[in-house]
Amino acid sequence: MVSRFEHPAGGYRKIFETCEELSETLPATVTGRIPSFLKGSLLRLGPGLFEVGDEPFYHLFDGQALMHKFDFKNGQVTYFRKFVRTDAYVRAITEKRVVITEFGTFAYPDPCKNIFSRFFSYFKGVEVTDNCLVNVYPVGEDFYAVTETNYITKVNPDTLETLKKVDMCNYININGVTAHPHIERDGTVYNIGNCMGKGATLAYNIVRIPPTQKDKSDPIEKSKVVVQFPSHERFKPSYVHSFGMSENYFVFVETPVKINLLKFLSAWSIRGSNYMDCFESNESQGTLFHIARKDPGEYIDHKFKGAPIGMFHHINTYEDQGFVVVDLCAWKGFEFVYNYLWLANLRANWDEVKKAAMMAPQPEVRRYVIPLDIHKEEQGKNLVSLPYTTATATMHADGMIWLEPEILFSGPRQAFEFPQINYERYGGKNYTYAYGLGLNHFIPDRICKLNVKTKETWVWQEPDSYPSEPLFVQTPEAVDEDDGVLLTIVAAPGSQRPAYLLILNAKDLSEVARAEVECSIPVTFHGMYKP
Repeated sequence: MVSRFEHPAGGYRKIFETCEELSETLPATVTGRIPSFLKGSLLRLGPGLFEVGDEPFYHLFDGQALMHKFDFKNGQVTYFRKFVRTDAYVRAITEKRVVITEFGTFAYPDPCKNIFSRFFSYFKGVEVTDNCLVNVYPVGEDFYAVTETNYITKVNPDTLETLKKVDMCNYININGVTAHPHIERDGTVYNIGNCMGKGATLAYNIVRIPPTQKDKSDPIEKSKVVVQFPSHERFKPSYVHSFGMSENYFVFVETPVKINLLKFLSAWSIRGSNYMDCFESNESQGTLFHIARKDPGEYIDHKFKGAPIGMFHHINTYEDQGFVVVDLCAWKGFEFVYNYLWLANLRANWDEVKKAAMMAPQPEVRRYVIPLDIHKEEQGKNLVSLPYTTATATMHADGMIWLEPEILFSGPRQAFEFPQINYERYGGKNYTYAYGLGLNHFIPDRICKLNVKTKETWVWQEPDSYPSEPLFVQTPEAVDEDDGVLLTIVAAPGSQRPAYLLILNAKDLSEVARAEVECSIPVTFHGMYKP
């Protein structure tokens, strides 16, 4: 699963370049045959505007949200894209400057306003960005483009028009929600975010949004907090990007990467600060694993701990014989990986890109196993009795249970990231296959498949080609877990047609078809297939 290619030509820079939106759909040139069961749309989100006027955005997560759509119809494919009309985007375009502070870019106050109005505007509270460049998912019958703040943006998945900005704070006690909810078969949505708990102490809330309502009312208005996880530090929540959910449990991994809230609250008023300035690492904490029952929501008060990791994406979580198995994409150590995702780093020459990645935390696919049935007398012995894993859980004298993972994949500076599974049938269940985007020194250059039981791997890769997260679509009469295709958007900057939608057979990653377009497509993060 390791990349075979070097990228000295630096073609990857093209995926971090501004592009125009389209006024009408573009036909794609198809080679191979589009499977007849593909009848919907592939929706993806990512940054598309990397500077405003002469002001650049500095971080990978700052570019303004661009929504992409590939439509499948009768074996033909069309492509369309549109910027999401967020406040951040509309105001930037209107004023020709960065108006709202993004993840790594500070917005300077309007120079036309005098010092007094500027002084007072600092007390109106922080203007939080609504730049929803990370993912899109359904809530009831609606679709939302999202980032990690309290704002989500309702969009029309057919026309890509922006419908309305929704502030989740109006419905639940939450400071923000992740871009990685879990969605059950009936449409129930679960998500997690940090919040102010009792006595101004921090906590993390799991939020449940019910499925489509019979009376056609908005399910978001019926959002409820189902369970609360405690925070290790009073004023410093851990950065949380996703969480695990099995049939009966939630798993929350509290990493040593912290948001310093006091810094966050003061930063905006003092100096040219952005979100990135408010992160720090608690080098002594390690990683805490929290578990809660799903229904009724109940926190299980056992201390599970492991060595420090950074973590963005859970792969899957399932229960087996009294254990909860947690598979995730880890980055070893306590340093924040986003420190390596400044656009200047990613656009550097290949040798510089490699040099920077040498310093960064190392990626690894890990399996942790959490025992549910715990007895105090079992101190010092491994509590994990599952026959197929080397992961351990050991009770210490103080009652803390130390977790050591099984390594499912490890290659130096070769990450298996943006993981996907056959979620519809195997989300929260014992599964065999994970699919991922291979990052080679942080540059996405291959599609990978991993058998989590045997550790066997498969790779799709072509020279000077930069794919995105692969989404799994199941064949209608599927028998096997991997009966289906993977959809990914590939940038091929040197080609006559510089981008294409690639369809791979999920069994062996062989090419089924590709649909090429005559325009370049920048990096995308996450998305969904809408049948």
